[in-house]
Amino acid sequence: MMNIAGYELELLVIGFPGKGVCHGGLGWSTIALLRGHGRVALIDTGPMGMRRLLREELRRRGLAPADVTDLLLTHSHHDHSINWTLFPQARIGIGAHELDWSLEQPWGETPVPELYMRELSSWPRLHRLADGEEALPHLTAHVAPGHTPGHLIFVLQDAQRDVIFTGDAAKTRAELVSRHADMSYDQSVTAASIERIWSYWRRKPDSVVVPGHDLPMTQHEGQTRYLMSRKAAIEACFGDSLDESTLIDLTEAGQP
Repeated sequence: MMNIAGYELELLVIGFPGKGVCHGGLGWSTIALLRGHGRVALIDTGPMGMRRLLREELRRRGLAPADVTDLLLTHSHHDHSINWTLFPQARIGIGAHELDWSLEQPWGETPVPELYMRELSSWPRLHRLADGEEALPHLTAHVAPGHTPGHLIFVLQDAQRDVIFTGDAAKTRAELVSRHADMSYDQSVTAASIERIWSYWRRKPDSVVVPGHDLPMTQHEGQTRYLMSRKAAIEACFGDSLDESTLIDLTEAGQP
């Protein structure tokens, strides 16, 4: 937990920088919780497979989905947006251009959850965020295209340090350092957005970046450092009994 800008910040789920080899994308993305200034806010929602986990993590903190006052979405891809339906009492913020773009995508051809975005577009508690708008007290939305055209990053500003929630504008440490992404409609646009993230990151010592699919990290003179240890595993049943399972650790020895 981090206390910053009048909030308690916790990561309910920490994203994983992996890609599926035989069974499609993993979609294991970060979900952040902010509590303060009279708000209970989430940044992103994870994919549908995280629904039970998300409820459990909220319950562990004495919260229910109905207690969430604000839900902020970095972009419209399913692994960050699809669980907005769990939060009927929340004001739901997404970039205005991002939502309009998502509604124009051909059905069945992109990671956009078509029906969920269509419903969100007419949701009574929807708020279309503009570039530079204060989404919450001390938390500002900035358009950072490349992964999607209207992708938002969120910058939480405090006197001593900031926290930059990058979503998939820079999904991983590798993308932050290399200025190159594996899912970009234009690498030059992505590189410009990542440079913008670095400009926010460099403004104050000890500022933190929270990527969409990696551990939170700090940097000093361009060198990044993880702040937490990675946990990722799969439990598989290979035998003749459900009582027999194999735990497959997805973190390599020596990795954070």
